[in-house]
Amino acid sequence: MPLLQVLNQVIANNALVIAASLSALGATVTFAGYKFSHRGEVRKPWQNQNKKSFMCDNDPQIKYMIDHSLREPEILASLRKDTVTTFKDEAFMLCPPEECQFFTILLKLLNAKKVIEIGTFTGYNAVSMALILPEDGKVVACDIEQKFADFGRMYWKSAGVNHKIDFRLQPAMKTLDDLLEAGEAGTYDFVFIDADKVVMTEYYEKSLQLIRRGGIIALDNVMWYGTVYDPSVHEPFTDGTRAVNVKVKNDDRVDISMLLIADGVTLAMKK
Repeated sequence: MPLLQVLNQVIANNALVIAASLSALGATVTFAGYKFSHRGEVRKPWQNQNKKSFMCDNDPQIKYMIDHSLREPEILASLRKDTVTTFKDEAFMLCPPEECQFFTILLKLLNAKKVIEIGTFTGYNAVSMALILPEDGKVVACDIEQKFADFGRMYWKSAGVNHKIDFRLQPAMKTLDDLLEAGEAGTYDFVFIDADKVVMTEYYEKSLQLIRRGGIIALDNVMWYGTVYDPSVHEPFTDGTRAVNVKVKNDDRVDISMLLIADGVTLAMKK
């Protein structure tokens, strides 16, 4: 089971005990980015600060941006809405449409043909990218959860891009090693990293080997829902995100830009 799911389960199992302990103090405590109140409320990091459009529809700035820029294909809108409805607890993992639309522009500028996605969930971004790749293009989609891919696959087929999505059901590090062993170093145009934050630096290093010169690596959730700049928060996901942010900032092998899209995304172009 992924570390994030383990943490969620541990906290869910002990929330009442924690809340009961706090009730005597009338306190609100933050642990690992989770906020526990004496009223028995438990707020996860992505509930405390979230800039993904489908999770903060009360934000007037984001609403304006969506109303005046989003061009979401009907099949993607259906996949997004059905994913949020079906997987409510995991919906925060969905890549927001405004970010995916931005990536399609990058892929067009790159004349991209080969793409890697580390962390696919139900495939919203994989489909979004596959739709604008050439007919012989491919998205190597990495994930370890079969149920999410099974749910999304009918949408991949409906979009007419199932043949472009090479889904690998195994740890992403294994897939990246497989691609390197197959002699594909330096042949990919774009890599999207949206998976286990604890090993983000390892994903980044492998991706840098696979990407061509002039290709782009996009690292998602670089704000980790506001915890990276909160000095009181120290837990594996926050610390892992901080570590990769520092590494990329100081890496002279790439040109970079960190953007406040959704939960923050850093673009690193290989020199």
